[in-house]
Amino acid sequence: MVLGSTSLQQTTFVIVDLETTGASPKTGAAITEIGAVKVKSGEHHGEFKSFVNPLTPIPDYITQMTGITDLMLATAPVIDEILPAFLEFAGSSDQTVIVAHNAPFDLSFLKSAAKEIDVKWPAYKTLDTVTIARQVLSKDDVPNCKLSTLARFFGTKTEPNHRALDDAKATTEILHGLIERLGSFDVHTVEALMEFAKTAAHIQRKNYWGLSSI
Repeated sequence: MVLGSTSLQQTTFVIVDLETTGASPKTGAAITEIGAVKVKSGEHHGEFKSFVNPLTPIPDYITQMTGITDLMLATAPVIDEILPAFLEFAGSSDQTVIVAHNAPFDLSFLKSAAKEIDVKWPAYKTLDTVTIARQVLSKDDVPNCKLSTLARFFGTKTEPNHRALDDAKATTEILHGLIERLGSFDVHTVEALMEFAKTAAHIQRKNYWGLSSI
């Protein structure tokens, strides 16, 4: 399979979500949990879930938001062990498209972790459900593109709760809902979707939707 000539229905998507100790790896924040779902043709092809010991204390506000405590991570594997396992789950970059809600956030942590442990990050095509939703949905549909808002709009079975796997599951359902609406935009292949998302991101830099998305 060569991505770009593949229909969206035949594409392997790995939808990933992270929990972290803060907003950016540039400020020393680290991953505390990775959750991911693999789907193809609308069918479930596996899940990945693991705590990650960040080797640094979790701020109180993060614990209050996620429920993840230092004690829960005390015996968890470190990123050196977990990232290679996640990459094995995700598969090769010529077979897999990585998807996340507010993807720049998750990708910044994953790429930073890869660099930190000297693992080459594969050249995955990546999609951001925030970007796609802002282009596919109007403000008459949803007031913002927060994960919780989109989950309510699409009626996801899994409710987002700031835990990695549950949020990845909710994002997966949102992705399916968005893909169903892409046909009216004449978007049927990976190549078309990547171009669609690229154009949408350019438009959104003009702040049409605003910044509320997480």
